[in-house]
Amino acid sequence: MTTFSDISDRLGDLAIEVPSWAYGNSGTRFKVFGTPGTPRTVEEKVADAAAVHRFTGLAPTVALHIPWDVVDDFGTLSAYAKEQGVALGTINSNTFQDDDYKLGALTHTDPRVRQKAIDHHLACIDVMNRTGSRDLKIWLAEGTNYPGQGDMRARQDRLAEGLRTIYDQLSEDQRLVLEYKFFEPAFYHTDVPDWGTSYVHVAALGDRAKVCLDTGHHAPGTNIEFIVAQLLRLGKLGSFDFNSRFYADDDLIVGAADPFQLFRIMVEVIRGGGFGHQADGTPNDVALMLDQCHNIEDKIPGQIRSVLNVQEMTARALLLDTDALDEARSAGDVLLANEVFMDAFYTDVRRDLAAWREERGLPGDPMRAYLDSGYQQQIEADRVGGSQAGWN
Repeated sequence: MTTFSDISDRLGDLAIEVPSWAYGNSGTRFKVFGTPGTPRTVEEKVADAAAVHRFTGLAPTVALHIPWDVVDDFGTLSAYAKEQGVALGTINSNTFQDDDYKLGALTHTDPRVRQKAIDHHLACIDVMNRTGSRDLKIWLAEGTNYPGQGDMRARQDRLAEGLRTIYDQLSEDQRLVLEYKFFEPAFYHTDVPDWGTSYVHVAALGDRAKVCLDTGHHAPGTNIEFIVAQLLRLGKLGSFDFNSRFYADDDLIVGAADPFQLFRIMVEVIRGGGFGHQADGTPNDVALMLDQCHNIEDKIPGQIRSVLNVQEMTARALLLDTDALDEARSAGDVLLANEVFMDAFYTDVRRDLAAWREERGLPGDPMRAYLDSGYQQQIEADRVGGSQAGWN
């Protein structure tokens, strides 16, 4: 039987990248809400991300979004992040907020628009070169709304050509991760709607092209942990975008809608070699990242809650008695296998995690420590005037 002390060291391998945009204002199609203390600059976003890491020890890197986070000197920004105790991580491209991309970017029929989209991604690679970032994450808001609107096969050909051009400009230590999404903003068909389409494209590109799995980007009832297992089996799972959904791409706090699903996903990540280190000490290269919008809750506490939810479900997944599970499976004992699995999920690890944090100089209750720290009150007092960051 696995005990918490057995998994204590392995928990130290958990690192969750937080997104810069989670600290800006966000909302729905109908309203973007402003809140006191919202960052006005990318430096203030980084400072807030660093606060999450100080209180949890779980968020050592912050992802940037281009052009939302463009600065004159990324070397200076990297140095600032280091001073704050974090590093800059994944660089995310944006081809969904420009009028030229209304009918597509890398899939557009107009060569000028496709080249513009390619040039944007090359600019993102330049940012990676200046920040030391490993991953270029591409999500494409491309597709059609009506039958006959576009040639679906020709769009795939153009997409493959554009991705090849971008991939070939990466250095040997950089990766391309291609995200997929079931629907929205296109509704008849999406050019990269599922893991299979993403896999087809990255498999054609090469070893340094991987799939990004966003937990909110699937049809209702999809068995996401099966996708995780399959992509790990194929060596093509590059990263996660963790969030929760009740209906569609809700971008709610991870674990809020279905913590059991998060547990099941982490079981497959661990079982498939996507967590921690390999036998030779080499870190496994699956990046765990949040992709959430805090519309009505405070942003920093929302991120703290999120990384703690991932930590808790990771701890429960590590506690799974795999020997007993294998024995039950081999014996064909369906109910016992399910019981072993559920025992791990139902294990309450909160007190153990609090003690684990305190042993490492972290607050046992990071949320309470943040609320008592005065940081929220300080940024609300300091960040007066200027334009708050957000995607409106």
